[in-house]
Amino acid sequence: MSALRVLVTGSSGFVGAALVRYLLRDPSTHVIAAGRRPAACVDGAEFRLLGELGAGEPAVELFADVDVLVHAAARVHVLRDDCADPLAEYRRVNVAGTLDLAHAAARAGVKRFIFVSSIKVNGEESRPGMPFTAQDQPAPQDDYGISKLEAEIALRRLSAQTGMELVIIRPPLVYGPGVKANFLGMMRWLQRGLPLPLGGLKNSRSMVALENLVDLLAVCVRHPQAADRVFLVADGDDLSTSELLVRLGRALGRPARLLSVPEPLLRGLLGIAGLGRIRQRLCASLQVDIGETCRLLGWRPPVTVDAGLLEAARHFQGRTC
Repeated sequence: MSALRVLVTGSSGFVGAALVRYLLRDPSTHVIAAGRRPAACVDGAEFRLLGELGAGEPAVELFADVDVLVHAAARVHVLRDDCADPLAEYRRVNVAGTLDLAHAAARAGVKRFIFVSSIKVNGEESRPGMPFTAQDQPAPQDDYGISKLEAEIALRRLSAQTGMELVIIRPPLVYGPGVKANFLGMMRWLQRGLPLPLGGLKNSRSMVALENLVDLLAVCVRHPQAADRVFLVADGDDLSTSELLVRLGRALGRPARLLSVPEPLLRGLLGIAGLGRIRQRLCASLQVDIGETCRLLGWRPPVTVDAGLLEAARHFQGRTC
């Protein structure tokens, strides 16, 4: 029986590289890493050159003999975007670039297209006791989330026209070895032992360990029930910001020094400082319901939050010592 041929875009990125390594564990899967730099290819994977997303439709030959395409490449979300027109740039890469890939893949006979989207399609915060579900009306509030929603809509249209199966995965914050951005900033603060005025926060936020995300993606590569569905993914153990810092500090071996500043005061101070987006991420709740994902796919997150935090902490300390 021939191996299932799976092509992964963004194969040198945080999620893509981890997925390539994960898929290589299965001898029945032939893994193809698509990217712009052969030197960044994971050992053991076939490499195929992929041009810049949004620069035009790639050659159909890129997808020759490919059964499943996992699209993990994207223009990622950043808090401070210095681009003159961020929405236009997100659309060029995340919408037009994604559709270019999908059109070429459909013409080449790719059977399944797995799109790594974002929980930002649902919105920036969930109401108390009402976690996001895949059936919720989308309500993106920033340019990145808007671009991901527009890509989802266009992909559904193309799937209906061509018969290429579509699987959409919407992860919340992804953490793990090599994580960057705000999560990396938290580890740096904790490592330095600096006090943080976040001990009074009682919110609840879902996250997903990198290994849990790539495990679900690997399940969706083959599972028949995954076709033409949207799945939310998380660890299944929601934490307040203060709880996250305590457990992350434990993983780092650096107990969190948290000051219990009343939340209204904290929100006000962050607002005065012009840090409204950071305030939302620190103080608001964003919960994800993974019940349908688990039920339909027979899936459970294989890694606990504490195990995922420990892996992230070990990698961080290994890089900084």
